[in-house]
Amino acid sequence: MSDTAAPPAPAESKTDHAAPAKPAGGRPGHAARELPEPTIKLKQGWHCTHLFYRVDPSALNALSTSDRIRGRQELIEALDPAAGHAPERMQTWIVSGHKADLAVVMMDPDPLKIDAVQQAVRATALGPALVPTYSYVSITEISEYVHSVEEFAEKLKAEGMDESDPAYQSRVRGYGQRLPMMNAQRLTPTIPPMPVACFYPMNKIRDPHANWYTLPFEDRDRMMAEHAKSGIQFAGRVSQTITASTGFDDWEWGVTLWSRTPDDIKKIVYTMRFDEASAKYAEFGPFYIGYVKEIADVVEHLKL
Repeated sequence: MSDTAAPPAPAESKTDHAAPAKPAGGRPGHAARELPEPTIKLKQGWHCTHLFYRVDPSALNALSTSDRIRGRQELIEALDPAAGHAPERMQTWIVSGHKADLAVVMMDPDPLKIDAVQQAVRATALGPALVPTYSYVSITEISEYVHSVEEFAEKLKAEGMDESDPAYQSRVRGYGQRLPMMNAQRLTPTIPPMPVACFYPMNKIRDPHANWYTLPFEDRDRMMAEHAKSGIQFAGRVSQTITASTGFDDWEWGVTLWSRTPDDIKKIVYTMRFDEASAKYAEFGPFYIGYVKEIADVVEHLKL
């Protein structure tokens, strides 16, 4: 290599070599795209968070009597579903087993309104004694396996029904009347007045011999229809909300069940595991079983 420095290259004319102007917000030669307004809210549906806490007895016993009294009141106020700061949906459970003592389920269009409750719990005088053990972040959605009225009508015809048949027309009309209500319940769920609650996350597996995501939609749709028929057996006894979590948490869905009796939780989970969609393609995370109580009753039960 020569030690002599190469002479500098002659300066280029800015006039002769000016770069082509770029359209605002895009690359040269491409029209600017119309982008949505930035927002933390969903186009449709709500944010959802499940929080689980364990009581730390050492931290609890380290609090003074006055701090415990103040902390109890602060916690009751923070988790009051009727308070002005409360999310659209908020519920507390007493959780059985060692995995948690308290569960808080919240849903709202604004995820920071949900998070504000979590921070309010942490900031109470009881905060040091309430140790988070698990959380699950998800969103409500309308599943791709929920048929439009037109798709439902085509499905009936594929099953052999004639569109001139009054029974066909009645079923299509009935489905069209129910669908808006069903979709509203999926996107903005109403929590049922049932005393028993259960939560678990789940995936559809990607095993080389049973990969859900390589199946044709028609096969997946058929299996999910079978799955739904199993669940219908428990109508009035069990209510279910499935929230989506792809990109939001470690699993793909969160399943929340409410039931009239503990027996029905066991029965519905057991029954539906025999469906092909579960038996062959489902993977389940940890299960949490709880009993729905107002926060004042939870505080008393946990001896806070």
